[in-house]
Amino acid sequence: MIHNRKLALCIGFSLAGLMQAQSGNLQIIWTDVEGGASTLIVTPSGQSMLVDTGFPQDDRDAKRIFAATQAAGLKKIDILWITHFHLDHVGGVSALAKMIPIDKFYDHGDSIEATTPQGSKLYDDYKAVGQGKRVTVKPGDRIPLKGVDITAVSAAGKVIDKPVTGGGAANPYCDAAVKKPEDKTENSQSAGFLLVYGKFKFLDLGDLTWDREMMLACPANKLGTVTLFQASHHGFSSGQSGSPALVFAIKPQVVIVNDGATKGFDADAYDEIVKIPGLEDMWQIHRAVRSDAAHNTNERMIANMEQGQADQGLGIKVTVAKDGKFTVTNTRNSFSKTYTSH
Repeated sequence: MIHNRKLALCIGFSLAGLMQAQSGNLQIIWTDVEGGASTLIVTPSGQSMLVDTGFPQDDRDAKRIFAATQAAGLKKIDILWITHFHLDHVGGVSALAKMIPIDKFYDHGDSIEATTPQGSKLYDDYKAVGQGKRVTVKPGDRIPLKGVDITAVSAAGKVIDKPVTGGGAANPYCDAAVKKPEDKTENSQSAGFLLVYGKFKFLDLGDLTWDREMMLACPANKLGTVTLFQASHHGFSSGQSGSPALVFAIKPQVVIVNDGATKGFDADAYDEIVKIPGLEDMWQIHRAVRSDAAHNTNERMIANMEQGQADQGLGIKVTVAKDGKFTVTNTRNSFSKTYTSH
């Protein structure tokens, strides 16, 4: 029964993906990789950028991501963007590369955890797959995908020097901002980007840490406001990300929480997100099972309600039209809601 349901959803979204590509819409697709990260972007021209590849375990995540690429009508991935070299972000790369061609590999440069056994293996495996195809991203770089404007805003522990268009205003949230020590893990090296499509702006900072978020936010907000924000670090994991100085200043209309059932998103993170000025809605990849109903979004906007064997591995899809209107759809129940970019 579950298999048939997944097949129907896959066929439905495949047809929808082809129709949207023909109509010139932008697609952003979150694949459930059980607390890892994977975000597929398909531009109005049909080019693609996949952000992160989830875990390596049993090739589960690579298979799910590949299914998403097929549902979107892709024959290759133009750019694989790896935010940083942690197991839940780069673990699926070797398996995925055997399933679908990948033209270019964008990353922040050398792993700073390559001296550890796991860090060394992850980085070596990635280098083997991306050999001859790697591009080192620096803050301020423009990413060559047609029909959208993508700017790297963080990478290798640094952030953009100059504000993006619409950014640069003094940030009042800096006055009482909490400061945290410098993070010295791969999280702090995350390659983050801002995608602009007309009035629509999507921000994905990977697992960028609190101290680097403050570099983007204070004393001036270098990013301005955004339309859609993927809550960093799987929903501000353990308070390592999610500085209110940044989150409140960028004022996203909609937040997507790419969490796991027991990873990343907790009651404190929920309480922060719902206080964002002008927030219209929050969507979750997983119900946070350790939190009560009051600290999860509306069930209609949660892709996976269960955990473990009962989890169906469903995702969330965003379709953005040229006029700035965008629709968020939950593949679990086909519930969707349309918003207008400010």
